[in-house]
Order: sequence, then C-alpha cells, then structure tokens
Amino acid sequence: MNTRIASLVPSLTELVVALGLGPRLVARTGFCIHPAAVVRDVPKVGGTKAVNLDRLRRLAPTHVLVNVDENRHDIVPALHEMGAQVIVTHPCGPEDNLALVDQLAAVFGHEPGVHDRARVLREALQHELGETRGEESLLPGLRCRVLYLIWHDPWMTVARDTYLSRMLARIGWHTEPALDGGPHGAARYPVVRGDEPWLAQVERVLLSSEPFMFKDRHLALAQALCPQARVQRVDGELLSWYGPRAVPGLRYLRELGRS
Repeated sequence: MNTRIASLVPSLTELVVALGLGPRLVARTGFCIHPAAVVRDVPKVGGTKAVNLDRLRRLAPTHVLVNVDENRHDIVPALHEMGAQVIVTHPCGPEDNLALVDQLAAVFGHEPGVHDRARVLREALQHELGETRGEESLLPGLRCRVLYLIWHDPWMTVARDTYLSRMLARIGWHTEPALDGGPHGAARYPVVRGDEPWLAQVERVLLSSEPFMFKDRHLALAQALCPQARVQRVDGELLSWYGPRAVPGLRYLRELGRS
C-alpha cells in the first residue's frame, strides 16, 4: 500500500517527520509549521478546527491523524467516508508521549526505519521524564499555584486533566482553578471571569505564546488579574506540544522552574 498521511495536528506532523515519514505526508493544517524545511511543500487543508474536507478528499490520504482536543469530532465520519484510516490521539500528560510514539509506530511500522526511529525517540523521552520525576520533592520551593493563560478577551486557562497542566505538575506547579474538564469539550479550557477569589492566591501567571500571542500590554492586564503573582511569558510550543517536542519541552520546564 502506498501510504499517504494527512496530519491535522501540528504536534503529530512533527512526530510523523521524526519517524522518517515526511515523504508520506500529503496534507497538513496551516498550523503545522515544523519542521519548516520538510512541511513547506506539503499542501494545506485549512486549520485544526476548520478542515477543508473537499480539498483533503482530493489529496486521497490513506491515513488521517487527529486529536481529541485539537480537532472537531464531527469531521470523523467524513474522514471514514474518504476510505482513510483515522488515527485518534489523546495524550493527556507527558508520560503519554511514550504510548503515542508506540501508537504511530504500530500503524506505520511497515515503513522502513520507523521502529528504529521510534525506539530512539522513546529512549530520549524516557530520559527526560526520568529527569523531571521527583522534581517536586527534590525542590520543594518550586511548589506554587499557577494560572496558565492561553487566551485573552475572554481570559482562558487550562483544567488540571489537560496535557499542559500535567506537564507543569511535574515540577510542582499546580494550575488554578483546581478542577478537571472531563475527557473532551470546552470545560477543559475554562474561562476566567476575573472575580474568582482564588485569583488572589495565584503565585505565577504564565502567558502562553500560543494559541494567543500575548504582547507587552497583556503583562499589566494579567498583573491586575493576579496582583500577588509573578507574571511572565512562556513558550507555549515547548510546554504544550507532544511528540518529539516534549524532549526539549521537559528540559525547558525544569529551567523554568529554577528561574
């Protein structure tokens, strides 16, 4: 079978390339920008939430990679109707990267070199996960209450059962509000009104570089939201992208905790 992969998730596009499957990519979203040299000439089929199904159909993928959080659930039947195998992913914490690599290696293991590349990536992930394991107990001063903002107007943050929140928890940074958002849906990314009592107890406010690009003017607005907190901008790609980006992401997380 001539494998033709459509990736509708930036992290998964990067993972496909890391597994040596770049030549098999026939479609990506406009947000799938890494690695630039490989994906530059791969056709775009809209965004993660607004996929151009007609264009995707014309590209005739044999496999389509989607994610529970990043893509709309209602496109899945249309993907099946194209005759494509739909690979659904849902890593909810940094440890899940190991299963994610195994998942794609199982699907595409018939392609040359995939299993070897998966093994190398898996070892790198295990090493970095090991480096952060126990970080909270080794550095108790890191424990703090964090507001991780991903959007403005309205302010939006992350629930504690999201990948991002569980990433931060590895160094003892616990996101507020203290709630889970469930397996999927808007509750995983709650709106912050600005009058919540717990805002006064937040010690750090992190302004993500994506999906909303916070500017200098947002620093003061976030400071007013949490007067007692230290406000800083952070690299959202390193903290929220899974797959191969989690390797430098876990290193970045440790550096952030010591800053």
